[in-house]
Amino acid sequence: MTSVDTLTAEYRTITERCGLLDRSERGKLALTGSEAKGFLQGQVTNDVEALVAGAGCYAAFLTPKGKMLGDLRILDTGDELLLDTERVALQELFNMIRRFSIGYDAQLHKRTVERGLLSLIGPASETVAGLTGLPVAEHSHLAHQIGDATVRAIRTFGGVDLLCEAADTEALAETLEHAGAEPVSGAAVECLRVEQGRPRYGVDLDDTVIPQEAGLNERAVSFTKGCYVGQETVARLYYRGKPNRHLRGLRLSEPVASGDQIVVEDRVLGRIGSAVVSPRLGPIALALIRREAPPGTAVVVGETGVSAEVVELPFPR
Repeated sequence: MTSVDTLTAEYRTITERCGLLDRSERGKLALTGSEAKGFLQGQVTNDVEALVAGAGCYAAFLTPKGKMLGDLRILDTGDELLLDTERVALQELFNMIRRFSIGYDAQLHKRTVERGLLSLIGPASETVAGLTGLPVAEHSHLAHQIGDATVRAIRTFGGVDLLCEAADTEALAETLEHAGAEPVSGAAVECLRVEQGRPRYGVDLDDTVIPQEAGLNERAVSFTKGCYVGQETVARLYYRGKPNRHLRGLRLSEPVASGDQIVVEDRVLGRIGSAVVSPRLGPIALALIRREAPPGTAVVVGETGVSAEVVELPFPR
């Protein structure tokens, strides 16, 4: 098959059956200690102290001026807080914890190399994993046994993540394939992520972005918890201001590259973040675009002048 045919076949797998992708490269840490929750509560945007064993949340950690240093998933196992993040943000997360946890009963543990992470994507994910009883709320999780591997099964927006011992990753992948999972590429999964309008740190998000600009308030920010680093800026923008930029989708006439400029009437209003060629929608992208270009605006992208339309997210199905 051609690369286009391969991508289309993998896309069908993750939208109709169950795809398997190894994401073990993600950065992984753990926090233990009686004050681990209290410490993290003051460092990230979401309500960590509200978590109970088996629950989790998505959050960002910020500069004092409210700009994103990274994002992360936080899981409460009862014994520890499991944290995972994009690899590009791992060092900043590690530095933040080491720097500001002094004086707290909170111990940091490295887990990136020690743990594997396999993602099942698609409607048959739970069946393939042999799961029952996993709550439907995103980031819910439970201990589970698959073959000889003890895993933590985690609900995701597209299926189930399986966190395991690194030494068990290869055998676990083989067991999942025998159960019906089909290996897919990251490119296919990226198509689904972009279609659903989920920005990725290091591609769509960086240390110039405030969470509200990227549409992350609902998923990542609590406005009822206590103080945390960067809260003043985030709260002020939410209650009194309007973001200068918004995360938008772009329907493109042809493919473009990440970093390409987005222009309206010779004025640069943003740059392309994630850019894919979706088997369902064709060329599409995510971008932080100034509010002067609302949905419905015709724009030009890149030096070759690719035409595009700004759209609301997620992309319509």
